Amino acid sequence: MRVLIAEHDHARYAEILRAATPELEVLTSGDSAELARQAPQCPVWLGQPDLLASLLRQGHKPDWMQSTWAGITPLLAEGLPRDYRLTRAVGIFGQVMAEYMLTYMLGHEREVLSRLVSQVERRWDDRPGRTLEGRKVLIVGTGDIGQRVAEFLQPFGVVLYGVASSAREQVPFVEVAALADLPRLVGQVDYVLNLLPDTPATHDLYDAALFKCFQPSALFINAGRGAAVVDADLVAALKDGHLAGAVIDVCRQEPLPRQHPFWTAWGLLLTGHSSAPTSPTAMVRLFVENVQAYAAGQGLRGEVDFARGY
Repeated sequence: MRVLIAEHDHARYAEILRAATPELEVLTSGDSAELARQAPQCPVWLGQPDLLASLLRQGHKPDWMQSTWAGITPLLAEGLPRDYRLTRAVGIFGQVMAEYMLTYMLGHEREVLSRLVSQVERRWDDRPGRTLEGRKVLIVGTGDIGQRVAEFLQPFGVVLYGVASSAREQVPFVEVAALADLPRLVGQVDYVLNLLPDTPATHDLYDAALFKCFQPSALFINAGRGAAVVDADLVAALKDGHLAGAVIDVCRQEPLPRQHPFWTAWGLLLTGHSSAPTSPTAMVRLFVENVQAYAAGQGLRGEVDFARGY
């Protein structure tokens, strides 16, 4: 089987893949023209959606494509073909995303940033620290990553709520409600963690009306997609005290333009799309598992339903 790798770190991916499966013929390049020349020779592609989308636009198409991202938005652009098998990265981001969430949740409870200000001002800050135990946490998007985040948070004694495309029973959540119930749930919790994919149903979800439903003490963390948030409404909500703070990892435009209000918004911390980087080793492990299933004519992990967009 011949595999094309289209990745910024293509040499590392090729090295790991060749060591794991010497029987595969691996083609790759850092040059876009060379990738386009190689693409028609390869029925299987592995890589990041933005580079793979460029190959699709040039008229090339695989039998099966494995994305190295959890999100596949560039591959859903209008005019691109959809008559091929597409799988996205699943099962490799849970722990690193949970660590990201815990970093800022614990930082919020322990008021790390304000204590740093106290140190700069040489002011002794002896306020008692708070704890996550008993805090109510809403995970918006309870799929593969959301489920793993919940499992990592559970030992901290939090009460877990979830939102999914439809209501369902799901351990360890007390309740998993439908998207229509989001306004009700954000008003009951201390943390809102957005992990929703980028679909038409999730665009502009977090708007002025929804932010008014938040508890004033709540922290909002967005590590899903930037298009879910109406930027100006979040800035205004923070200014008006509708929520205590926001940690924003993903934005509508990246890198964020220098004039964007997020840079100076009170109570907002930017983390530069760093929440859950892809591990080449873990990604190749998933890909090899899918290669074996593909060769055997079996189902693939993370296979995308183009109609749903994930």
